[in-house]
Amino acid sequence: MNISALRELIDRAHQHEAATNQLEQQLHAQLARLHPAIGLPDEGASQVLKRFVAAYIEQVPELLEAANEVAREAGIEVQIKPVLKVAEQFFLQPPALMAGHEGLDGLLDEAYLAHRLVEEVNDRYIAHLGQPLIPLDTTVANLIAHQLIGEPFANQLDEAVHHAVDGMIDDASFSQESVIAHRERLGAPHTAAAWQRWPCLSRQLGVELQLAKARAPS
Repeated sequence: MNISALRELIDRAHQHEAATNQLEQQLHAQLARLHPAIGLPDEGASQVLKRFVAAYIEQVPELLEAANEVAREAGIEVQIKPVLKVAEQFFLQPPALMAGHEGLDGLLDEAYLAHRLVEEVNDRYIAHLGQPLIPLDTTVANLIAHQLIGEPFANQLDEAVHHAVDGMIDDASFSQESVIAHRERLGAPHTAAAWQRWPCLSRQLGVELQLAKARAPS
């Protein structure tokens, strides 16, 4: 995993934002169009959203690094590594439909691809094995990111994720003899203990929770 390259991309995006304030301007322009379920404070809403976007993006290299380490320890590297490599490539070599996107705004799109990839793979593992491949739930965060990216582009990104997952995992993947042993490793105590050392992956994004707490009373 080329985690250092991912972090360099994020650092450059932060520098771009500091020079242009592009993301904050875009978020401010979107406030009136956001779904009412995304509660925000009356003042400083665009700053709250900007912190959310930064946390959402910065969680991707942490997720990939943690998942890679836990996969090695738990003996499920063969299953997890292809997922992580595709998520990494979404950042380092984004699909052509991302052309022209730059700064934190562009990385939001790429982070959405990475997070949605993990979500889709987890859904398939839960359906077949009763538990996720990577125990990270960012469903609500992904819904917020989908809103911020906007349709129809977010739907195009979802299609790219479905295409990537279909190329990695199908029903036949779960009919092999190794699946039973793999399911046991996913549920083994040492696997659960390994994930508990990475608390950022066992709870929702801090800013996401603040968004929920900041929801205006009805």
